[in-house]
Amino acid sequence: QVQLVESGGGLVQPGGSLSLSCAASGSIFRINDMGWYRQAPGKQREWVAAITSFGSTNYAASVKGRFTISRDNAKNMVFLQMNSLNPEDTAVYYCSAIIRGSTLPRYNYWGQGTQVTVSS
Repeated sequence: QVQLVESGGGLVQPGGSLSLSCAASGSIFRINDMGWYRQAPGKQREWVAAITSFGSTNYAASVKGRFTISRDNAKNMVFLQMNSLNPEDTAVYYCSAIIRGSTLPRYNYWGQGTQVTVSS
């Protein structure tokens, strides 16, 4: 069984910073692309950022220049550093990863989500 668990959400003032972490655990053979998505109240889930196993990154236009995605392949973790946060960044943030398990085929796993609230 494979799991993704996020941490690091919370309340931050506009202009502030927050860092999210996501750890993959279980019988993992290989982790391919990892990424972050978010879902604001009343809106559809949207892609935020992605990183390949080689470290290539991509960002949604709305966060480019403010957010930084990174990963630690040795620890099976992905991170999202969020700077210059504004109220429009308020959402539940989800970690996503394409993982091939030791005995399971490649599959797109999701974390349970962590709330980020930007408010004064």
